[in-house]
Amino acid sequence: MKQRAKFELRKPLVLWSLSLAVFSILGAVRTGAYMLYILMTKGLKQSVCDQSFYNGPVSKFWAYAFVLSKAPELGDTIFIILRKQKLIFLHWYHHITVLLYSWYSYKDMVAGGGWFMTMNYGVHAVMYTYYALRAAGFQLSRKFAMFVTLTQITQMMVGCVVNYLVFSWMQQGQCPSHVQNIVWSSIMYLSYFVLFCHFFFQAYMARARKSEKAN
Repeated sequence: MKQRAKFELRKPLVLWSLSLAVFSILGAVRTGAYMLYILMTKGLKQSVCDQSFYNGPVSKFWAYAFVLSKAPELGDTIFIILRKQKLIFLHWYHHITVLLYSWYSYKDMVAGGGWFMTMNYGVHAVMYTYYALRAAGFQLSRKFAMFVTLTQITQMMVGCVVNYLVFSWMQQGQCPSHVQNIVWSSIMYLSYFVLFCHFFFQAYMARARKSEKAN
């Protein structure tokens, strides 16, 4: 495996990333519109604790599509391996744990899921658009890559806040969830936050300092 030449796969990668970008954009628009409507008409608490996200006429489809999409998204890893790029811990850990947690939580229709899915759709819309443009050969600013990582870090922080709100309102009998689910979700979001912050520092801050010293 080490001795074989790497596969270029530029065109398949463009199509792959573009298809996921379009899917994520549509998902972000549809779920975002629903969550914004609930937030503006019924308030923050209802938007967090609301379970109708899982069975609404439109949001139900996108919630189900979200859960199913976590399996084909593992295709990212296949491209990395075939193109002989570095497969970092953050990548496979994030993909596998999100897949397992999504499948585990969907059946219980836990509170907070609407925000979790909407945020993920939004971040992936930006991320896969970036991947598609890069694969197509566009020379993108370093700031674009930094922005993608910052949106991921922000997602993890908001995810922790949503978990806190779910736990607080669950104590009042207003948010349908389970302590075990909140614990696992919080562990995931906190670990993602640490890993993405570390990646941001290593990929952008540390390299910038090295280039400054070299100059």
